[in-house]
Amino acid sequence: MKKFVLASIVGTLLLNSSLALAQEKMEKVTASWLPIMQTMAYYVALEEKLFEKAGIEINSVKFQNPNQIIDSLVSGQADFGPPGAAAGITALAESRYPGTFKVFGLQGGGIKVSMINDGLIVSNASSISSFKDLKGKSIGTLPGIQWKTITRYILRQNGLDPDKDVRINEIAVPMHIPSVVAGTVDATLSLEPVGSIAVASKEARRAMTNPVATFIADPFYSGVSVLSTKFMKERPEVAKKVVAVLDQATRMANENFDKYRPIIAKYTAIQPDQVQYVAQPYLRANKDLTANDVKSYQALVNVFEKEGVLKEHMDIQKIMLKPSDFK
Repeated sequence: MKKFVLASIVGTLLLNSSLALAQEKMEKVTASWLPIMQTMAYYVALEEKLFEKAGIEINSVKFQNPNQIIDSLVSGQADFGPPGAAAGITALAESRYPGTFKVFGLQGGGIKVSMINDGLIVSNASSISSFKDLKGKSIGTLPGIQWKTITRYILRQNGLDPDKDVRINEIAVPMHIPSVVAGTVDATLSLEPVGSIAVASKEARRAMTNPVATFIADPFYSGVSVLSTKFMKERPEVAKKVVAVLDQATRMANENFDKYRPIIAKYTAIQPDQVQYVAQPYLRANKDLTANDVKSYQALVNVFEKEGVLKEHMDIQKIMLKPSDFK
């Protein structure tokens, strides 16, 4: 009996020691994310515990404003922005703080690939069918410089002066549909799943689908996956694991979107009975990025230059992640 008790005690101590060692090996990493469809791969990674399997303990911080995600990375409060971080704001921040970011994935939608990224959302009773119909009216956008700049550019492309012809209001994502339905604004330029929620709720509709791809680039990428270079330099092996996890999760989301539909309700504003209506996002993993993908991202950054927000030309190739960046 004494031998049995002693063996049990030793076994328990070894188990506790192993668990403690495993916990010590778990690398703590902070992610800042936005509750939109472009973030889908991150949701899959969390649900499938891919980070834990890679030895990473995630501190997951949700924001409603795209600016806040990039601010958290610049300030060192976060290590990476999962898919869905603002592509344009990332480029702007990099121009102000050179060497701060590396982009390792793109997310959006497009007309040719038949995947929805954004929509011009109006009430069911509205007569608005395009941006040209917005003269003398108001439009809501996501908070922050990225979507305000995109909206201004598209209005100009439609013969309107964004300073005189249209009122632009920055509105938090959860308030886009209520604002349209209540008449606070006449339309919104919204990211998914806002358009899908509008259609599913029958309270509003898409006057245009993928308008940004129509006027800027097709496919259009408004979201990026982004690493802070501080994180990469201090913990390169962990940063590599983050990229590998999200590449794996992106593949899983792309290949089995219907399987993962239910988790959308857990991470976004869409309700469980509405997930069947949600459009599949166009997700591009780091290992799958092509020259055409980078060209499309460049087209967005060029809009910031044309609108005077970016003061000098930026070659987006310089902030795209390369294997040599980890050395």
